[in-house]
Amino acid sequence: MTFAELLETVEDEPVFETGLLLAGRGHEPGLPAQLSRWSASRRLFRLRRGLYALAPPYRKVIPHPFLVANRLEPGSYVSGLSALAYANAIPEFVAEVTSCGPGRPRIRETPLGRFSFRYLKPQLRSGYRLVDLGGRQWAFVASPEKALLDLIHLQPGGDNPAWVVGLRLNLEALSARRLLEIAEATGSPKLRRAAVHLERRACDPALAYEPL
Repeated sequence: MTFAELLETVEDEPVFETGLLLAGRGHEPGLPAQLSRWSASRRLFRLRRGLYALAPPYRKVIPHPFLVANRLEPGSYVSGLSALAYANAIPEFVAEVTSCGPGRPRIRETPLGRFSFRYLKPQLRSGYRLVDLGGRQWAFVASPEKALLDLIHLQPGGDNPAWVVGLRLNLEALSARRLLEIAEATGSPKLRRAAVHLERRACDPALAYEPL
């Protein structure tokens, strides 16, 4: 395969796997070496084994970080501070993309950014949906309520009112009722305590530091 043939195949793809290059072409034993050379010459970005993105100036599509996160760890969804910032539920910009899913915890440093992945038990993996990111890109992203509960679950002392207040949450971007529904569905006392506190705080901000 020549680089021109690769461009013709993947030029409209934000990221691509080697399987796409082989579709309809049969076995190409020299392809891994070619991909390594193109990555070394900065024509391609190698994101993980078998997953690549075109580098400037060859790419036509800028990969959205959330799509990249999903493709780096199949079965994961974007959550935590990343999903909260996306929903305008916190004021800060979050550079690192955090995801949750069935895989082991890890951090991936890539040419397209830093991505962290956290493990969640099966009973805690609900409350996310497929989101249209624009430009024909889609990714699984937690609802803001689910993202907050994931963050609380993974943070030691995450149900401490002072820690929750420190997030500077935009409560208008969250549904207190939905928070409580998701928390109760998990069966986690920690998450239920946090959801009850946030529901009370939404009704009366003066209760921000009330013990749970």
